[in-house]
Amino acid sequence: MKTSLHVQRLMPEDVAETRALNELFGKAFGDSETYSSARPSAEYLQSFLSKDHIIALAALAGEDIVGGLVAYELQKLERERSEIYIYDLAVAEPHRRQGVATALIDHLREIGKQRGAWVMYVQADYGDDPAIALYTKLGTREDVMHFDIECGEPAEKANTQQGS
Repeated sequence: MKTSLHVQRLMPEDVAETRALNELFGKAFGDSETYSSARPSAEYLQSFLSKDHIIALAALAGEDIVGGLVAYELQKLERERSEIYIYDLAVAEPHRRQGVATALIDHLREIGKQRGAWVMYVQADYGDDPAIALYTKLGTREDVMHFDIECGEPAEKANTQQGS
């Protein structure tokens, strides 16, 4: 018998649920070190969840969190509009291919519509065929390059110091 699915936005008082979601992300991404080794304090999570531009959603089957996403609404400079970036999205292994990720994205789509967001976007890694199939079903693919630029000293200064 299939348990009904409910999607809810996590609020500042949902610290325990947010921690459970981080555990789920760690397992789903095979990166428990990042998601559980230096757990944020309750105060940090409450502050994080109270920010209007941060949207954390949990998919629940009964009382169990079986999926979730974290997205960020980004205000744009060139026009009076925003975009929503889906940063983390995962579903627990036993609940995959049952519409959980689609339900999460549909819930986020409604939030975006209410806010007047122009578009939602998400990245997928090459080789992550289930994610690519899901996102292809729901949207239009753009092939782009992604770069991580470390915070800290400007590149020119760091390169100068290395050459000394």
